[in-house]
Amino acid sequence: MTPEQMAQCHARAFDGRGQVWVAREIAELLNSPHVFALGDARCFAIGRVVAGEAELLTLACDPAHQRQGLGRACLADFEAEARAAGAEEFFLEVAEDNSAAQALYLSEGYFEAARRKAYYPRQGAAPVDALILRKSA
Repeated sequence: MTPEQMAQCHARAFDGRGQVWVAREIAELLNSPHVFALGDARCFAIGRVVAGEAELLTLACDPAHQRQGLGRACLADFEAEARAAGAEEFFLEVAEDNSAAQALYLSEGYFEAARRKAYYPRQGAAPVDALILRKSA
């Protein structure tokens, strides 16, 4: 999967909800140390592992392919890859208004560890909090 394909999927997944990553940003991120990507043009995850901690940087699922288990499969693959790289703890940020993503993460054992107030801007609306979720590997 190319950064361009990833950017297109990301744009569809997050349409109207926050900042969408462009291909250049994704390419730069993928060239960073400790960063990995998995999935396909329908659903993908980008993560990084540093000092025993794995951060899920994004998980994007094209709306045309949601509710088919692809997000759950990408999350499981992210965790497996991170464990193989030495992760003992997983964490991620999710927007307070993204109830579908929250439901997925909570059902997989993540819990709210902290909150960033008014972190995600919303066009024409007040910013929403970022929930920081954690899980032990």
